[in-house]
Amino acid sequence: MIAMLLAGGQGSRLGVLTSRVAKPAVAFGGKYRIIDFALSNCINSGVDTVGVLTQYQPLRLNTHIGIGIPWDLDRNHGGVSILPPYEKSTSSEWYTGTANAIYQNIEFMEYYNPEYVLILGGDHIYKMDYEVMLDFHKNNKADITIATIPVPMEEAHRFGVVIPDENKRIMEFEEKPANPRSNLASMGIYIFRWEVLREALIALKDQKSCDFGKHIIPYCHEKQQRIFAYEYNGYWKDVGTLHSYWESNMELIDLIPEFNLYEEFWKIYTKSDIIPPQYISADAKVNRAIIGEGAEIHGEVYNSVIGSGVYIGPGAKVCDSIIMNSTSIGAGTQVYKSIIAEGVNVGENAFFGWGDETPNKVHPDIYACGLVTVGENSVIPDGVKIGKNTAVSGKTSHEDYPNGELVSGETLIKAGDAR
Repeated sequence: MIAMLLAGGQGSRLGVLTSRVAKPAVAFGGKYRIIDFALSNCINSGVDTVGVLTQYQPLRLNTHIGIGIPWDLDRNHGGVSILPPYEKSTSSEWYTGTANAIYQNIEFMEYYNPEYVLILGGDHIYKMDYEVMLDFHKNNKADITIATIPVPMEEAHRFGVVIPDENKRIMEFEEKPANPRSNLASMGIYIFRWEVLREALIALKDQKSCDFGKHIIPYCHEKQQRIFAYEYNGYWKDVGTLHSYWESNMELIDLIPEFNLYEEFWKIYTKSDIIPPQYISADAKVNRAIIGEGAEIHGEVYNSVIGSGVYIGPGAKVCDSIIMNSTSIGAGTQVYKSIIAEGVNVGENAFFGWGDETPNKVHPDIYACGLVTVGENSVIPDGVKIGKNTAVSGKTSHEDYPNGELVSGETLIKAGDAR
């Protein structure tokens, strides 16, 4: 079995966090990037040939993966291959849907001519043994197996849902139904018999924005293919929104975390830079926190995830927040319920998470739940107050903050910065 890992998504619901970086390359848990979980699942499951399909802002992702050394995927045959869109003799086009992206790399799969193809997304946090799912697929003589997970009925409309019989064979499949009749949601993880996948991709090659949930699965269902639901009951988080991303990071620091990064038998691998250990000064206070390598803590940190190389100055206080790699928090600054991306420079005596919780005026669906979100490489001047449900991106100055404030619900994005 070979794996095709879809990692080209823009992740627009993460707002300024993904204005310069693909969603699978966003930092997670103080040390990792989101794609590390799918790659680690592959090597832990014995899947050692992985094609990573990139498109949107691929540089950080390509640099992170490299030749696959951290995941033991640097191999002469197989290993990891980066698969961006490329110009062909007959056409040149971007990937326009999940299945279209796979179709454009059909020659890669034909080269390996596998028995089975595993289709994965690169933007979920979970641990899964794909070998167990493959055994289920073989035992049922399935053409396609869809990994599913039970979700609350009120959330089922956000997913593709399946209706299986008592033998787990799927009788019906509905993509994001308005009135779902099942709460068994597709996880976007599929195992196909190679012949079945190849035939479906070629048959639907002219379908605009060809997608697995909307086109490939319904097509195969109409062809009477044997499609089964593999039910997964472990931890699985779609970190597609700022709140779910913040929440899943906060769950890592529970006394008994629901998702355990420290299990010896199922390690999560990542590219590790050569950096010094953490330094926590005599005056610092740290409680319930993940502190990345090379971090320098002089202030107070509570219930937060701090990335590598972060500096937190004397008298600064960070609570319920995610501070990503190489960010500096100036002396006396107060940070509450914030997500601050990589390489941000925050001045002294600033205040994040101030005031009432007013809905964001520009993107109330993205910047919500009382969070402050700051895009990477931004600059925040000394002494400013930033309200809740806000977004800041770019090199800002005092002139950008009327009366020294960015009130709740406002968005401050300097020219040249996306979203």
